[in-house]
Amino acid sequence: MLLQLDRVSRRYGVRTALHPTDLAVDSGECVALLGHNGSGKSTLLRIAAGRDTPNTGTARFEGRPMDENDPVVRARVAVVGDTTAYYPDLTVREHLALVAVAHGVDDPLSWIDHILELQHLTEHGDALPAALSSGQLQAMQLAAALVRPRDLLILDEPEQRLDPSARHRLAELLRGELSDGVAVLFATHHPELALSVAARAVLLDEGAVLLSGDPQEVIPKAFLL
Repeated sequence: MLLQLDRVSRRYGVRTALHPTDLAVDSGECVALLGHNGSGKSTLLRIAAGRDTPNTGTARFEGRPMDENDPVVRARVAVVGDTTAYYPDLTVREHLALVAVAHGVDDPLSWIDHILELQHLTEHGDALPAALSSGQLQAMQLAAALVRPRDLLILDEPEQRLDPSARHRLAELLRGELSDGVAVLFATHHPELALSVAARAVLLDEGAVLLSGDPQEVIPKAFLL
């Protein structure tokens, strides 16, 4: 199993953000996390990415403790979080070059051109982040994850700020990741995206799993909450 979470929970002071939860994601599998804001999705993703330490339970990547500072995890797990982070004085192309070089990508210039085209950012490659729209910033964040090698892709609401055509491209992109054997774990508020790419859906509410299983069964119930 690529990613294994066993009875992980997280408290912040007296507030329980995530009750003990199990989750497993294997290579080439896509799992969608559903639930309203504050349901525990982002907390679960941060633990899954090794960015937060659970109060109880274990998070493991191929059997080793999940820690974003572990060189193996850093080399093989790509994450797009719920906030947009960038260097204000670097262009879009320079952001991607920084990531590509850090991960030892061969022939990074041509690969960066490919990723820019894939994300419809070619015309904005030399722009600074401040000049981008919110949707273009989201596309840049996704591009930074795609420009590097990865076996696990973790995304927190990757569809946010994307227009319908960009969401359609995102679904195609995720299906391509799965066909390449990449595992995908993502949180979303869009039922169409989850239905089009996920093999399994997990519904969270107040930090606890309510349902887990076939997206066709889970998703209609998720959007009734």
